[in-house]
Amino acid sequence: MAMTESERRARKVMVDRSEGFGERLLGMLLDRAHEMPPQLIAPLVAEEVARVGGRDVSILLQDYGQLVLAPLPGRGLVVGGSESIDGSSAGRAFLRATPVEEPQADGVRMFLPLLDGSDQVGVMAVTLDAVDDDDRRLLRRLAGLVADMLVTKSSYTDQFFRARRRERMSVAAEIQWSLLPPLIMVTPQVAVAGILEPAYDVAGDSFDYALNDDIVHLAVIDAMGHGLNAAVLATVAIGAYRHARRADIGLAELYAFMDAAVDEQFGPDHFVTAQMARLDVRSGVLRWVNAGHPAPLLIRDHRVVQALESPGTLPVGFGGDEPQIGEEELRRGDRVLFFTDGLVEEHESGGEQFGEKRLIDFIERAGRPSEGIQEMARRLSHALMRERGGVTSDDATLFLLEWRGGTADHLATMDP
Repeated sequence: MAMTESERRARKVMVDRSEGFGERLLGMLLDRAHEMPPQLIAPLVAEEVARVGGRDVSILLQDYGQLVLAPLPGRGLVVGGSESIDGSSAGRAFLRATPVEEPQADGVRMFLPLLDGSDQVGVMAVTLDAVDDDDRRLLRRLAGLVADMLVTKSSYTDQFFRARRRERMSVAAEIQWSLLPPLIMVTPQVAVAGILEPAYDVAGDSFDYALNDDIVHLAVIDAMGHGLNAAVLATVAIGAYRHARRADIGLAELYAFMDAAVDEQFGPDHFVTAQMARLDVRSGVLRWVNAGHPAPLLIRDHRVVQALESPGTLPVGFGGDEPQIGEEELRRGDRVLFFTDGLVEEHESGGEQFGEKRLIDFIERAGRPSEGIQEMARRLSHALMRERGGVTSDDATLFLLEWRGGTADHLATMDP
């Protein structure tokens, strides 16, 4: 039976949600989390939510295909069906990285994004009798701590990986997912987002990135072949890229190091197409090497204004000449789409290839002025997959880079 308004007010008075109480609550949770085994995260979170008058806690994790939010099973959690990322309250909270409140007969259902840094892990849902600013502040901070716990503890268990899977995954895809950095990074100056298709059977495609001081380093690769052989080749290429990147050498030298590593390990009959790029987040200057990939597309005001053509070199492993470096000065708000050829070369049996022109049409039709970079990447990838009839004979990767400019120094300054 639903509570009366007076009963809700009375219960509200009994629960202390002030900032001092919240700090103590989060502190206790953090203290207990250090040694906690992964399977006890769920009951701990349910207990802490109950302390602030919440109930019916659910933790929803993004599936590998970026289509649904899948429930994490656990003692104390409400485990229902998966929530579609498109068209649900949980999905809105996830994509917009902001809490969503849904009034219900017995209170308010809150959907809070689980953010590890800027990477969207999933959503925590909880019901309260009523919601005020103290609740919103405390639950937002609690959700942030839960996200950190899930990411940290995922290194010790398969439980979270299993919850995210909607279908069987190939061994090659298992390897590729273990290589990937977080699918999204957002800072005041720059944002990136990537997506792989087919999520559960990808083999040779991969991407990597790192933000080192004022430089974003990124690479998109496509190893030749299919299945496990392609995954092993991609693993060596990404490992060589990271090693060279961390040695802080130039783009031309980085290409040469990757080329030598692939050739030494696999011989002259194996290769990896690749793009390696660097963006100066202060100036917006983008530099890149293209080793056999389609030219990246520059998106400005939600329209493709040009392909970033540059003198290419041979794929990694073929011993190409020293590459020439492409350069483009971006404007604030510009996005650059890097992609592998599987995105545009796919075609139905006997039909024409999908083609770059249709890709550009989809970019300009699928984009929305207010959507974030992750939403654009997944919406574009899924639209292209639907256009191809839901199947692909080759891996397809999208990687979006957005330059925002400005500075992040204010984040290192405490308010007085």
